[in-house]
Amino acid sequence: MLGGRNPGLGLAILRVILGLIFLLHGWPKLAGGIEGTSAFLGSLGVPLPLVAAWGLSLLETVGGALLIVGLFVTPVALLLIAHMLAGIFLVHLPNGFYVIGRGQGGIEFNLLLIAGLLTLLLTGSGIATLASRFQKDIQVF
Repeated sequence: MLGGRNPGLGLAILRVILGLIFLLHGWPKLAGGIEGTSAFLGSLGVPLPLVAAWGLSLLETVGGALLIVGLFVTPVALLLIAHMLAGIFLVHLPNGFYVIGRGQGGIEFNLLLIAGLLTLLLTGSGIATLASRFQKDIQVF
């Protein structure tokens, strides 16, 4: 059993903050940054970079919104973990560990996001989810 005074609230806060982070990273791409994202992905050798840019931008934006409201948390978290792992291996690993300072642009932030997403996968999404409203009617992951 989870310890602490209110683990459900803690998990809900984690879920909402992670959702906001992803939403706020995805939205600017959808609102005019797809071409730049596509060019960047193409420079990394990602096949079909425009399709990948749309997919990743939608995943971040819609996935972030789904985390915030607490729907489909498990599949969204798994997809976002895969996205963060790809970011580590394709972009951040050569820059080292730290995001700022020496070795700027490293894996630190991605690892933190992965840890938060894994926490939601392993412990649940906390209180105040839309999934709990539908739990009696449909089975949500």
